[in-house]
Amino acid sequence: QVQLVESGGGLVQAGGSLRLSCAASGRTLYAMGWFRQAPGKEREFVASINWSGGSTYNRDSVKGRFTISIDNAKNTVFLQMNSLKPEDTAVYYCAAASAFRGLSALRSNYDYWGQGTQVTVSS
Repeated sequence: QVQLVESGGGLVQAGGSLRLSCAASGRTLYAMGWFRQAPGKEREFVASINWSGGSTYNRDSVKGRFTISIDNAKNTVFLQMNSLKPEDTAVYYCAAASAFRGLSALRSNYDYWGQGTQVTVSS
């Protein structure tokens, strides 16, 4: 079984920054992703990275503002979020894939999920 423990959410003003962390344990993983869900909306893809950290994939609306990275020694994936906007407000979830399915944006391609961490951006 895999455990994903997220941290780093909080309240920040528009234009500010936050860094989310997700510590993974339990088994070999092939890719990690971040998703988010705003109130009343579907959970949406934000960014993904392969376990080696050599390849990443971001949704268009966060390109140039968010960076996903991984520390293999600590089994931890990060999401650095800069120039935050009120529309980035959501619960952010870490996800892990136990098989290689590419840098997928599909929720169904991830096998394990964290508990979520709230990010609130005030205007």
